[in-house]
Amino acid sequence: ILDPAEVDKERSVVQEELSMTNDYPSYRVDLITDELLWPNQPMGRDIGGSRESVQGISHQMLADWFNGHYGADNVVISVAGSISHDQVVKTVAPLAEGWERRDRPTWSPATYGTNTTPQVRMENRKTEQAHMALSLPGLDNRHPDRYALDMMNTVLGDGMSSRLFIEVREKRGLAYDIHSSVSHFRDTGSISVGFGVDPTKARQAVETVLGELRKIKSGVGEDELTRAKEFAKGRLLLRMEDTRAVSGWAGAQEALYDEVLAVDEVVEKVDAVTIADVERMANQFLLGDRMNLVVVGPYRSDKQFQAVLKG
Repeated sequence: ILDPAEVDKERSVVQEELSMTNDYPSYRVDLITDELLWPNQPMGRDIGGSRESVQGISHQMLADWFNGHYGADNVVISVAGSISHDQVVKTVAPLAEGWERRDRPTWSPATYGTNTTPQVRMENRKTEQAHMALSLPGLDNRHPDRYALDMMNTVLGDGMSSRLFIEVREKRGLAYDIHSSVSHFRDTGSISVGFGVDPTKARQAVETVLGELRKIKSGVGEDELTRAKEFAKGRLLLRMEDTRAVSGWAGAQEALYDEVLAVDEVVEKVDAVTIADVERMANQFLLGDRMNLVVVGPYRSDKQFQAVLKG
């Protein structure tokens, strides 16, 4: 139906959501990080748009989008539970009868920024904490090295046994929360380290994080990698105890990649990662000239952070 009156109501709601996002420094860090990694393209923009773009969406634009994307050739129905395939087909087929086939819509490939020196983007805010993120290009979801990169990240900063958590929080007391993460998309990916610190300790925190990025290039211990693998596998297996997660796991892979990996296959790929793989990933991706640092906090100049990255 796309009732114009209802569209206008939702338009106001989305614009308020955008305003709310702007009020949270941690959200701002995430948005600016995306802008630096993927500049001047859809991948680097706020998925909610801007107040101006939301205001400019017409009823016809919504109708065209709906008609172009919601077709039978662009739909996957994924079901998990105590039910047979035949039962699902019997239930769904009458509901989908007459659904028109349409060509799958195109999408914009992502490209990384071309910076050859470290970038710092700072946003001055009167905050009690400095909110920060260090990011780098990563790997797409189907790259053969993605599990090696995942394990490097787990050792580095995923969980309370990770190097960053122990060094930055437990030993030095610089941050309450610090973590690293990897994101894998269809044709791109990223590595990031996020943390919030006392503004007077921000430079020391960045220096400590950079030190850990350098150290992991020399490799990891066998016990350390084993712990990382067990942590990653345990989290995956616990997640798969929920049927909604199982249906999402299968459906998303089918929709995006036309292939569905079983959980056991992923576990095998994780187990196959070696110490040499982790060291190779660290040396291939943790490159100083590709680093992006985003700082949102009570600073008028980014000189101290520029000096740390280039030092």
